[in-house]
Amino acid sequence: MQKIRPFLWYDTQAEEAMQHYTNIFPNTKVISVDRYPDSAPAGLSGKVMTCTFELNGLEFIALNAGPAFKFNESVSFFVTCENQEEVDRYWDALIAGGGQESQCGWLKDKFGLSWQICPRQLMEMIGDKDREKASRAMAEMMKMKKIILADIQKAYDG
Repeated sequence: MQKIRPFLWYDTQAEEAMQHYTNIFPNTKVISVDRYPDSAPAGLSGKVMTCTFELNGLEFIALNAGPAFKFNESVSFFVTCENQEEVDRYWDALIAGGGQESQCGWLKDKFGLSWQICPRQLMEMIGDKDREKASRAMAEMMKMKKIILADIQKAYDG
C-alpha cells in the first residue's frame, strides 16, 4: 500500500472525475468504489462515497462530501511530458468539458483541480547554468498558457 496518497474532496463528482482521469493517463486502474451505508445522513445512503484509483502508479482517493470545500491553485499535479505531442494530448484532455487555461502550463480541469503540464526539456532549459539562456526560456514561457516547446527552444537558443 502506498504510504501517502492524494485525497481529493468533491461535491458529488468523485466517480465522474475518476473515470475522466483513468481515461486520460496510462497505466491506470480503478481499485474500488465504496458507497455510503444505510446509516449515512439523509439522501446519501447508497450513493458513491469514495473512489480509489491509480494513475500511472500513483494511487488517489476521491471523496464525495458536499460543497464545503473547493480546489484551488495552492495544490496542483505536475505532469512531466517528453514532447509537444504529449503536452498537447494531456492539455486537451484535461481542459475538455469545461476546464480553464491559466498561465505557464497551468490549467484547471472541469472539476476545478489544478494541473501543470510541462515538458521535461523546459525544466532543463530554465535550470541551465547559462543564466542568459535560462532567462530567455523563462521569459518566453511567461507569455504562454499551454507550453509550446518549439517557441521556448527558439528563445533559449537566442
